[in-house]
Amino acid sequence: MSTETPTRTAGLRTALAHAEAFLSGLDDRPVAARGDASTVRAVLGGPLPADGEDPVAVVDTLAAGAESGLVATAGPRHFGFVIGGALPAALAADWLASAWDQNAAYHSLSPAAAAIEEITAGWLLDVFGLSSEASVGFVTGAQGANTTCLAAARHAVLARVGWNVERDGLTGAPRVRVLCGEQAHATIYTALRLLGMGDATAIRIPADSQGRMDPDALVRVLADDAGPTVVCAQAGNVSTGSFDPFDHIADACAAHRAWLHVDGAFGLWAAAAPAIRHLTQGVQRADSWAVDAHKWLNVPYDSAMAIVADSDAHLAAMTLAGPYLVADPGQRDGTNYVPESSRRARAVPVYAALRSLGRTGVAELVERNCAQARRMATLLADIPGAEILNDVVLNQVLVRLPGDDDANRRAVAAIQADGTCWLGGTTWQDRYVLRVSFSNWATTDADVDRAAAAIRAAAALSP
Repeated sequence: MSTETPTRTAGLRTALAHAEAFLSGLDDRPVAARGDASTVRAVLGGPLPADGEDPVAVVDTLAAGAESGLVATAGPRHFGFVIGGALPAALAADWLASAWDQNAAYHSLSPAAAAIEEITAGWLLDVFGLSSEASVGFVTGAQGANTTCLAAARHAVLARVGWNVERDGLTGAPRVRVLCGEQAHATIYTALRLLGMGDATAIRIPADSQGRMDPDALVRVLADDAGPTVVCAQAGNVSTGSFDPFDHIADACAAHRAWLHVDGAFGLWAAAAPAIRHLTQGVQRADSWAVDAHKWLNVPYDSAMAIVADSDAHLAAMTLAGPYLVADPGQRDGTNYVPESSRRARAVPVYAALRSLGRTGVAELVERNCAQARRMATLLADIPGAEILNDVVLNQVLVRLPGDDDANRRAVAAIQADGTCWLGGTTWQDRYVLRVSFSNWATTDADVDRAAAAIRAAAALSP
């Protein structure tokens, strides 16, 4: 197969044409996929060809074969899983990052990637109102961010009692207590498993009806043991959007020398929005924060940040060393802030998203989506027999439609099959309910009204 430049650019032009066709049709196509994985396998599967194919033909085949299995998550009416779209500048920058094909592990491999990481990290800390001295690692998602932050926490709390966990491991180490609200996200527990601390060892602190950690219960549990302790709080409950009372929690952690980590996958963005910034009061007092960019900032997957106030703990937990890995003195080596070595320049689309929005644009995006959540809650509350189950303080709406659990499951299936919008179900307080999440830059009030009408129609069909 030829590697001449014209062949390369022909493939890119073909990809651009397919991408433009997909994006231009987002408003009209059903949000749910038209087929399942078996449909895609039937077109794209089979034995690997003996001979290579022209890039244009490969891209054409790939686009045609994937079409039936594509979900319109990039569109304005996908309300499941807190999934954002991709801002035009972020999408374009993501393509540029792929074309550059930079390895962001070391400054020597890409001074451009290192500089863009530094600039973007500074902008993010400023937007969130966090100390400019904090360190930032660009990871894949909330799982990577929570794991990285808790690795730094594990290092710090064990170092305080004289144990070097990076050198000596956990065998024989003092036990690290991990305290989480009972509504902590699943990625917290996966992180504990990956870090060798065990997901079942976490002590779950009771939460109120909105999923907020009870600070008084936390104080009582903290008083039981003076050993190394990590507390995991939450900015933006994945079901209700609620925020833990950070000031009270931070007071308790300070009194007991506990590390405070905040899982702010999407909720931390509230700190960037003046109208709802009060929800994050006290969050800056934490020791680490996990936050996604591929949710509310609307950057293509995969993109998130692990932020640590104590950069020494961050580096101690993550630094990669080897005889052939010679650092450039005084320069940023991105691998020292994440669990990976070779990786793409993830900060590039984040930089583009922030620059295209500016400070006011970030605030407007977050506040607009929150207003749309309130609009949706008002419309759904008008459905006879429907019940809004959460205080709509952020971008999440929990609604119980008329009927029992099975009726609500049927409603979810009918909504997804209709294709006007896509939302999922969850179990909240032992009842199956619908969860509607807003985080897409392209969603309009008209999209909200159109989706609400589809939900109302599904409720009428599933008594």
